[in-house]
Amino acid sequence: MGEFLRKPEIRRITRDVPPAHYIFSIESFSLLVDTGVEKYESHAFDVQNYKWRLSLYPSGNKKSNGEGFISLYLQIEDTQYFPRTWEVNVNFRFFILDQIRDKYLTIEESDGVIKRYYQMKTEWGIAQLLSLDHFNETSNGYLVDDCCSFGVEVFVIKQTGKLERLSMMKQPPNNTITFQLQKYSVPFYERYTSDVQTIGDSKWELIVYPRGIGTAKNIALSVFLGLVEAQKLPPKGKVYAKYNFRVRDSFNSINTREFTASAWFTASAIGFGSRHFISLRDLQDRSKGYIVNDTLIVEADIIIVSNVKLFL
Repeated sequence: MGEFLRKPEIRRITRDVPPAHYIFSIESFSLLVDTGVEKYESHAFDVQNYKWRLSLYPSGNKKSNGEGFISLYLQIEDTQYFPRTWEVNVNFRFFILDQIRDKYLTIEESDGVIKRYYQMKTEWGIAQLLSLDHFNETSNGYLVDDCCSFGVEVFVIKQTGKLERLSMMKQPPNNTITFQLQKYSVPFYERYTSDVQTIGDSKWELIVYPRGIGTAKNIALSVFLGLVEAQKLPPKGKVYAKYNFRVRDSFNSINTREFTASAWFTASAIGFGSRHFISLRDLQDRSKGYIVNDTLIVEADIIIVSNVKLFL
């Protein structure tokens, strides 16, 4: 069995504000009907650099099951000047003025369908906008003293050509940062940084405190991963990284120490890591092979990194 094609539902609500783009008022509506006209087209009007026109079927569009209803359509004009493969995507809503209550009945497809106008389809609308019985009943306010007003709001969905693409890159190329500190036993500085390295689309560095920082001061080796150009991120911009710190056991792999974590880096959170990566007692224990020839080597692998590309 094929899929069932659901008929679009029509949503009708009232509001105080008149339609933003066009109002079409008719005096002596009954005389218009008596002329036998099937369709009456309004003057053209401009919205978002396109010309439009309302098409009113005062006795209903019988070809589209609109008999017994007011039918109203929005058609696009001057398409002969468009490129051959043109298309315009539009969301619109119709209005009927309730003259007694000074409110507007707003009528649109309930699911907010975007209508595609193109060479073979230059008109869209609602065949059963409002039943003629309901419209003609004076107490409802739509036809008063044989006068009525219809309206429309047109919203063209324009492609700006802007695209943002977020990708999560696993094991990006050249993803290991290596920091080497010679003469570890001679503490020249409290803080050291590695060379800056580009991984993914971002620049990174290792920040190493050989004798700790904060609560780890003189207790443990502190290591952090820093996003070098974090201050250049746009407002609310952020970069994700899953990373792994490592200090190798140079004699064998038994004592190799690693630390894995992840974080979103921002302009206000430019670095993440571990204050208590390795206790200084273990780090300086020669049997564990962390410091050889008075040289400390710390590595960081960026396992996953986010990249954002903007196509304008």
